[in-house]
Amino acid sequence: MRGWRRRALGTEADRATFRTLHQASLASPALREGLTTESSERAARHLRALLGTPSLAITDTAGCLAWDGAGSHHASQMPLLVAATLDRGRTRSFDRGDLPCSHAGCPVRSALVSPLVVDGLIVGSLVALAPSQTAGLARAVDEVATWVSGQLELAELESSRARLAEAEVRALRAQISPHFVYNSLGAIASFVRTDPDRARELLLEFADFTRYSFRRHGEFTTLAEELRSVERYLLLEQARFGERLQVRLSIAPEVLPVAVPFLCIQPLVENAVRHGLEGVDRVGHITITARDRAQDCHIEVEDDGTGEEPEKVRRVLAGDTSIDSVGLGNVDARLRSTYGDDYGLVVETAPGAGTKVIVRVPKFAPGVSA
Repeated sequence: MRGWRRRALGTEADRATFRTLHQASLASPALREGLTTESSERAARHLRALLGTPSLAITDTAGCLAWDGAGSHHASQMPLLVAATLDRGRTRSFDRGDLPCSHAGCPVRSALVSPLVVDGLIVGSLVALAPSQTAGLARAVDEVATWVSGQLELAELESSRARLAEAEVRALRAQISPHFVYNSLGAIASFVRTDPDRARELLLEFADFTRYSFRRHGEFTTLAEELRSVERYLLLEQARFGERLQVRLSIAPEVLPVAVPFLCIQPLVENAVRHGLEGVDRVGHITITARDRAQDCHIEVEDDGTGEEPEKVRRVLAGDTSIDSVGLGNVDARLRSTYGDDYGLVVETAPGAGTKVIVRVPKFAPGVSA
């Protein structure tokens, strides 16, 4: 057993590989935040350990963002070295003639400067500083700079995804708010003289609904919060439709904490009201259910209104913006973007047969939390 344990430690090459991967894993979280002074300062010491040099600098295109190791008095010389490297667009080496120094014993006598590239654009550089240069160090600097560039590209992708998600929510708000605000305020105004207490209650519900809908924190919310907003919306719509709008909710308590994309249920309910019931002269019914289904949460929004041509719905889900729909395609796209294509909306409808929209979300998903 003792002999097996000694062998399990691996060769020196195995241990060197482990150390390399370990240092890379320590630097990665900071780099995934983008190229900033703070992220560079957090990553620099791990990158220096990765290269094994006395000093290391990370720069943007203008100058030094972070310095780790000895010889920090050379930081002021970085802008000239970076500018010369950016002109060439590839790794450059510099010797002591480019790094004048009057400090006795300073280990910085040469520098290897490698560009950091994101989406084809040079955004900065990785600078390894040492007493002398070797071919092995030059190759290592190139490889590490390529890896750092990859981490920065992932950071940019994440930032772009977050900006896109925020833009999609803004677009959804723009679709919802004009119709809802106009109708809600009209309904509240109708009660001001005849039933002031109810008008006051509805006004508070309206304020809470708009506060939730226009909040600016978080891409996700809990199903409980989303359904509470839906309830406020339906209370205001019932004030307008009166007994013509009947609502039934059947919600399993165990799915209430599940994280869902912000504003993913309310648009479906507004669609049910606007396109399912507004043109109907009889009592209309909307049923909202949420169930625990193994690894998933199933949410259904169903109305017994006028229904729709399936081909028209297919075009909406395919991104046809010429068709009037309160965010149906938007919600479908956000669900697919978050969870994958298996989690898009399922719509069951036909003219005169009402509409059922099924939302399926995983109860737990990487990177998704309310």
